[in-house]
Amino acid sequence: MKRFAWSSARIAFEGLAMIDGAESKGGEVEVPVPTVWRPTLVAIVDVLVKEEELLLPKVTLQAQETWKDAQESVRAYGANLKSLPEESWDSSVCIWYGDFWDVLIDLYTEEEGRSDLVLQVHVYEVDDGYRYEIVLVYVP
Repeated sequence: MKRFAWSSARIAFEGLAMIDGAESKGGEVEVPVPTVWRPTLVAIVDVLVKEEELLLPKVTLQAQETWKDAQESVRAYGANLKSLPEESWDSSVCIWYGDFWDVLIDLYTEEEGRSDLVLQVHVYEVDDGYRYEIVLVYVP
C-alpha cells in the first residue's frame, strides 16, 4: 500500500534514511518509524486493543472525540485488533511535515495479521523528548 511518495533509492541517495533510530526531517520522503518512538506507539495500540481509557504520558488526542472514534473504527472493521508484532515496523512509516512527523502504523488483527487499518499519529519534538497526538484510526 503506497501512502506517500516513496523511493528507497532516493532516501539512500539523499542520506535521509534513519540510522540507529534517529529521526529524519527530510520531508516528502517516508522513512521507517524511529525506534525511540516505538514503545509509546505500541502502548497506544495496546490500550486500543484492551478498549481502555487512554491515559499515557505525553499522549494527547487531536480532538476530544478522537479516542472514541478510534475505538468505533476498530469495532466497525469487524476483526479483533491485536498488539503490534515486530513485523509492523517493516511497513509502518513516517514523514516530516515541517512542525511534526506524520506517522502511519499498520495495525494487526487476530483474523488477518496485517489489516487494512492504520493508526495515524503526529509526533512533535518537545523540550523533554516527544509528544504524541493521536489523529485517527482508519482504512486508507
